[in-house]
Amino acid sequence: MTERTLGRFITLEGGEGAGKSTQIARLKQWIETRGHECIATREPGGAPGAEMVRKLLVEGPAERWDGVTEALLHFAARREHLRTTVWPAIANGTWVVSDRFADSTMAYQGYGHGIDRAMLGALYDMTVGDFRPDLTLILDLPVEAGLARAAARRGKETRYESLPVAFHERVRAGFLDIAAAAPERCVVIGATAGIDDIARSIADVLTTRFGA
Repeated sequence: MTERTLGRFITLEGGEGAGKSTQIARLKQWIETRGHECIATREPGGAPGAEMVRKLLVEGPAERWDGVTEALLHFAARREHLRTTVWPAIANGTWVVSDRFADSTMAYQGYGHGIDRAMLGALYDMTVGDFRPDLTLILDLPVEAGLARAAARRGKETRYESLPVAFHERVRAGFLDIAAAAPERCVVIGATAGIDDIARSIADVLTTRFGA
């Protein structure tokens, strides 16, 4: 699918504890107040089959999968998410806001685990094609602050949060590299500010980009 005339696809990215879930809820409401239908979704997940894969990815010991296996699982879930949820919604004129998309795979598996980035690009081409988000918002904050937030929120570590700090530093650097390479699509938002300030920054970006 390459044609998108009505709906928009907006993705929020960032490391652990960046506050994506909170901002997605705020953004969905903001979009709806401007007269657009909007759904919020997530990756991995966002469709019944993809949610089954999510459980495999986020639970269990850190050594459960290697980076290549993780990447394959993510792209399998992504294909189901797009086919079942995202593409039909956009075709119907609905705006879709997703907590993570392919940039997370590149940052976590490509930069974090050191998986060959060309291979990840080939997987993207095979499973997603030339479809891209209309806008990607990358919420950025220091790694240790993000991990502390995430642990406090959940009361326990997920599989990814238990990985070494050095891994998460590579992930953060990956997101910033991705943003620098695609400024027409990506905007970095400082996530150390208050929730309301971050929400206003996001709304300003959407107003500038889409006149929403």
